[in-house]
Amino acid sequence: MNKTILITGTSSGIGRATAKLFQKKGWNVIATMRSPEKESELNVLENTFVTKLDVLELDTIKSAIKEGIEKFGKIDVVLNNAGYGLMGTFESAKRESIMRQFAVNVQGLFDVTQQALPHFRKNKDGMFINISSVGGRMTFPLMPLYHSTKWAVEGFSESLRWEMAQIGVKVKVIEPGGVATDFGGRSLDMQHDQELTEYNEFVNNFMTAMAQSMNPETMTKPEQIAEAIFEAATDDSDKLRYRAGADCEQLLGARDKMTDEEFFATQKQMLGL
Repeated sequence: MNKTILITGTSSGIGRATAKLFQKKGWNVIATMRSPEKESELNVLENTFVTKLDVLELDTIKSAIKEGIEKFGKIDVVLNNAGYGLMGTFESAKRESIMRQFAVNVQGLFDVTQQALPHFRKNKDGMFINISSVGGRMTFPLMPLYHSTKWAVEGFSESLRWEMAQIGVKVKVIEPGGVATDFGGRSLDMQHDQELTEYNEFVNNFMTAMAQSMNPETMTKPEQIAEAIFEAATDDSDKLRYRAGADCEQLLGARDKMTDEEFFATQKQMLGL
């Protein structure tokens, strides 16, 4: 019997690449997205069920899980992938934007996990794979809200694994570095009030440095992250964290060896700040 994975956020990027890889590997795929009526590729793949799931709408989470089980009989892996980044000066951030950042990246992940748990507990089997980031272990300027959500995912996952072990369920975390997706487009919300002039030079310098460093030709491809996810899904060990991408290995490897002061000094030099 083929194994089944439910993936959130499959309309683009990592989620889409992962859906295609698992389908190619012979898995059943429950590919969820906010607007399935617009999908024209995944819904024609064999053993792939495209359905609506918006992590901000609990009813759609419940329905997607229920429909997926009815379609394939069982869910073996849940990939919590949906998310986006809120970027900019903290003073500029609107309260509703802050709440939405946490609603999507944290509460949405909590809701999907909690709704899938009864199925896993009943089967005494299953796996949650949560997409964190290199930004869940270290930080960059102008991203305190995004980073705080990914640090939350890291802490949640590390603690959750203890109770999940009691019911035969595993928890894994994927930590991608910079990925050549549309994260810099619709998956990134940049907020900075230019009238807060004290920040403008810093913001402009950092955004210039980031733009120069984000070359899609050298960044990790979503397909490479999908391979790391497949490795985690098929790894029966108790390994928790999987670093994905050469830049993640390099950055976190260096961060592991540095004091805070050394890290900040290195980042400042690297970013020209």
